[in-house]
Amino acid sequence: MATFHSASLQRWLFSLPPVEYALQHIRELLIGSLKCGPIPQHIAFIMDGNRRWARTHHVEAVEGHHMGLEALARVLEVCYKSGVKYVTIYAFSIENFKRSKYEVDALMDMAKTKLVQMSQHGELFDRYGAAVRILGDRSLVRGDVLEQVDKAVEMTKDNGSAVLNVCFPYTGREEIVHSIRETVEEYSSPPVEEGRKKRPFSETRIQRNIRKGHQLDCVEEERDDAAGSLLQARDDGVSDADTTSTSSTSLDDISHLAHPPSSHTSQSPSPPLHPTSNTFLHPRPKLLARSKSPHLPDPESISAATLTRNTYINCPPPELLIRTSGVNRLSDFMLWQVHEETEVKFINCLWPEFDLWKFLPVLVEWQWGRKKAGWSGEAKVA
Repeated sequence: MATFHSASLQRWLFSLPPVEYALQHIRELLIGSLKCGPIPQHIAFIMDGNRRWARTHHVEAVEGHHMGLEALARVLEVCYKSGVKYVTIYAFSIENFKRSKYEVDALMDMAKTKLVQMSQHGELFDRYGAAVRILGDRSLVRGDVLEQVDKAVEMTKDNGSAVLNVCFPYTGREEIVHSIRETVEEYSSPPVEEGRKKRPFSETRIQRNIRKGHQLDCVEEERDDAAGSLLQARDDGVSDADTTSTSSTSLDDISHLAHPPSSHTSQSPSPPLHPTSNTFLHPRPKLLARSKSPHLPDPESISAATLTRNTYINCPPPELLIRTSGVNRLSDFMLWQVHEETEVKFINCLWPEFDLWKFLPVLVEWQWGRKKAGWSGEAKVA
């Protein structure tokens, strides 16, 4: 309880007009200095530690979530002022439905009221031109909550300077399943546009054709060797009876090799024997076209970009992912989007305590790493 009172005293001290004025100027100076270097265009946050903060300060978990929303507003303001275009937050995991009904309902109510409040005219999203996107399995959300969050989305749909992706409710594995399901549905229906675009070269198809061509060449060589052996045997002075027998057999064999039996005949003769190896020589195989409807999209055109297009978070991959509370795991967040250039930072502080003073060192370290990697000095365009 003493810690909670000291935090309240600290907030009261910082709210005094002279102190608040000085701190505001210091913040503007620090944020302005960040613009001199590279700025990540997409930052993702795992806002972890609200309940632990509440337990530490001996208050209810709902109060911890309220303080977490205040921290979110502070962090978003720093991001938008410094030039970050995309911010993605892990607001509510599908696994969180396993918590008590009281806490889940409180989180839902806070989400719908806070999002609408931040979207109103003159508020945070309106000041910085940020559009809200709600991403996740909407079927799990209460109707009244959906109505309010859709209202926030509608109020900010014309904002184009920045984007806030609210993952609510969400897990990375469910997002991948959703993307695969959407892709299967897309490739199971004829395309809307007339005619299909010719697909680009497929590495898989080229390798398959090379292997088929190699097999056909081997069959062709074997057939030519058989025909040559039969003709050589006839010309090597075999007896008249043997020559007659061999010639008739040879001519029949050569005829079978040159003109394989049609598939339309009722009885196909057996393929000829190789004179030396006693193996059957089969006629040149025909290339069988893959059975598929000509009106459906080509499945070989499916790529990583196709699955990315069908995910919830359809925007550039994050360059920086931050998780608070000192826990070093992703907890099923953005499993598809986090890639080889995403820098993951685990901060040893609870989310309600995360502010500019803890955010600034992370950004400076990220900028320093980019400069060492050869940053050219030009801002990256999303």
